[in-house]
Parts: sequence; structure tokens; C-alpha cells
Amino acid sequence: MTIEHDVQDATLDQLVEWARALVIPGRRRILGLTGAPGAGKSTIAEQLVTTLGPDAAVLVPMDGFHLANEVLINLGRRDRKGAHDTFDDGGYARLITSLRAQRVDDPVMYAPRFHREIEESINSSIPVPATVPLVVTEGNYLLLDFDAWPAARSGIDEVWFLAPDTMIRHDRLLRRHEAYGKTPEDAAFWALGPDERNAQLIESTAGRADRIVRLR
Repeated sequence: MTIEHDVQDATLDQLVEWARALVIPGRRRILGLTGAPGAGKSTIAEQLVTTLGPDAAVLVPMDGFHLANEVLINLGRRDRKGAHDTFDDGGYARLITSLRAQRVDDPVMYAPRFHREIEESINSSIPVPATVPLVVTEGNYLLLDFDAWPAARSGIDEVWFLAPDTMIRHDRLLRRHEAYGKTPEDAAFWALGPDERNAQLIESTAGRADRIVRLR
């Protein structure tokens, strides 16, 4: 990465404290985590939310906005699922805007969740109570500057870019693909092919982040 000089080394405890500073009862704040595939976004987001507790934070991943496989086949994009144009970016931006506007006396809102075991999203899977002050969202494309992604970014208070060592990231990707049923050959094809092409685009957006972080 060309952003090495901007990277902050931090512990998980430090990330928790930075996130805790965004928790203001009665006021909705949104924290975004981004980074290339395999950067650890979902794992760290889950750890932050678990540590802060359900009264303080809820996790709403961007992955819930994967376009359905049927739609991707019709568009001719199924073979590169995970690229920026294989998501409903407009739907994600509208949800972020609605979550930002949610007030403590508003009803519960519901977000979609992506299920890797079936490679599809299911709507209304994640309840977001209005009383929870911090929404943590994570995904690859929070800092893109085209299509509907800037509209989503405008509703997020802070975006942190996760920047682990490339070898660590590749190893995570290989293990993830194999865990969900791909052969070692197919796992390598995806990790070093489509995933790596996406990674190059995502890493080009790091300079727009509020923090660039490497967990130690």
C-alpha cells in the first residue's frame, strides 16, 4: 500500500475507546469500517459492538445489499460478485440516511443481512432500535466517490480504513473461501483474482478515511 506513512497502529482496546467516544445517549451516530477484502472489517465490527453492548451499539453491514444472484446473472455480473456494481448502493445509502434520522421515540427499523452459506441476503433481519445511539456499519466501498456511495458516506460520522499486512489479508481470504465450500484452487482464483482487483480500487480510497488503522 502507498498509505503506509498514514497508518496508525492500534490495539482492539484503543478501537473500542475511539468507538465509545461516539456513543452519546439520545443522539444517533454512525461509525463505518472499510478496507480491502480480508481486512478484518466484519470481525472487528462485531468485536466493537459486542464490547460496547446492545444498549450502546448495533451492527448493520453493507453486505446486506448484495444484489441477488438471479439479478447478477441477468446483468452478466455473477462471476465478479463483490465488485462495487454488484451491490444496491442506492438502497444502502437510503438506509444509512434513514438510520441517521432515526430518533429515540421512532419505531424499530430493520436492515438486511447477507448469509454467506447461501450467498444471498435476507431482508428485515437486523433490528435497529431507535434507542441505540451508535450504528456500526462495515463494507468495502464506503469511501468510493461515485454512484450512490458518497450519499451513504455523507450520513456516516467517521470512517476507519483497516490496513493489515497484505499476506495476512490474502491468507484470511483463502481460508474464508475454503470454509464456505470452495476448493483450494477456486479459493486462490477468487482471492488473487476478483478480490484483488476490488482491493486495488478500495485501497485507492484510503486517503478519504478519518483514520487508517493497523491492528496490533
